[in-house]
Amino acid sequence: MSTPRQIKLGFVLFGAGPGYDDWRHPDAVADASINIEHYKRQARVAEAGKFDFLFVADSVFITERSSPHYLNRFEPLTILSALSGVTSRIGLVGTLTSSYTEPYNVARQFASLDLISGGRAGWNVVTSWLSGTAANFGKAEHPQHETRYRLAAEHLQVVQGLWDSYEDDAFPRDKQRGIFLDPGKQHPLNHKGEFFSVRGPLNISRSVQGQPVIFQAGASEEGRNFAARHAEALFVEAGSLDATIAYAEDIRRRATAFGRAPDSYGLFPGLRTVVAPTEEEARRKYQEALSLVRIEEAIKQLGVPFDGYDFSQHPLDAPFPVLPAAAYASNRSVAERITRFAHDNKLTLRETALRSASPREEFVGSPVQVADAIQRWFDSGAIAGFNFVESLPRQLDAFVELVIPILQERGLYKRDYTSNTLRGHLGYRAPVNRYTAARPRHAEASA
Repeated sequence: MSTPRQIKLGFVLFGAGPGYDDWRHPDAVADASINIEHYKRQARVAEAGKFDFLFVADSVFITERSSPHYLNRFEPLTILSALSGVTSRIGLVGTLTSSYTEPYNVARQFASLDLISGGRAGWNVVTSWLSGTAANFGKAEHPQHETRYRLAAEHLQVVQGLWDSYEDDAFPRDKQRGIFLDPGKQHPLNHKGEFFSVRGPLNISRSVQGQPVIFQAGASEEGRNFAARHAEALFVEAGSLDATIAYAEDIRRRATAFGRAPDSYGLFPGLRTVVAPTEEEARRKYQEALSLVRIEEAIKQLGVPFDGYDFSQHPLDAPFPVLPAAAYASNRSVAERITRFAHDNKLTLRETALRSASPREEFVGSPVQVADAIQRWFDSGAIAGFNFVESLPRQLDAFVELVIPILQERGLYKRDYTSNTLRGHLGYRAPVNRYTAARPRHAEASA
């Protein structure tokens, strides 16, 4: 008898908030993005709500036009390592760019987090789409879109190879015989490729979950292929349930072509709720959230996926403008989706910016209304769960208090953790070390 599907949940640690004006709310912690006590409290609330993972997004390029959270914030691996000490079960997922890091360092950092946390680490692989990033790393120019994904595939291949440097029983630590390492179970990588040359081995062993879980958010043609081939958890912002279903079907076709089973990955769309004990109060809070959005800041926020394009040069109440090709060269999928939505709905630039900066009304309402909306998406079969982003201060607390019990009562959400690792939470087995897996074949070949 198969186990009924249950919703998986991540929580995004956005500090001062995902928008430009979130920090102005009367109840907001204005310095939240560098406030460790704020993050500790959120992590504890999410774990009390049995969330499956915490997630830290990242960017390694800013300007004076960047959002408050990105202007002054913690580095992902640092904050996640700190939070591993105040939590015991929830997963810890961080973003790190493949375009501007060395695979050996990335492998070592995430392997360390994985061991520190007892097997709760995950890596969100990104290719850094903001072109200004190159100047922060001494590069003459930012790699082209297709090149970034080709580099990312090799980068990930190297990192995962390094994570298998030691077989699980490589360290007998036999004091009587003076044997710390079994050298036959330490393996150099000896990788030489288009972008990287890495000898190995890595100087840290695997955790109980084998390897950190791979997250990705590919939506362009190259991004979808990368995600379908490599990702175990996919972040998706398709804009609607129908679009998310279409995305899921597309990923399924691609993943099947790569020889992957449907249960080896899951989709996690973003979720921004405004929930209160009554619909009337939730609607009041929603208007409160909208009132914080200044059009000047919404215009800045709109420009981010367009490689920081300055929309202020266009009339606000004219139709969404025709943009130069360069504006679509970075975060192509999101930029194209926003443009298509604006054109299809005949929106002005003002309307496009305000809609992009506001929570979807579908998830605004009473606890039952929000639970119904969540169930409607989950019952489609297209998604594994959601990645929760606070739309207002303490919405995480309200969600845990008001919505989680309803989902549990319906059998859609767990009442307690059943695993200690992130792979366990997501329903994935620990991968067998590649060298251990190859041993039986070697033994048969030599027999």
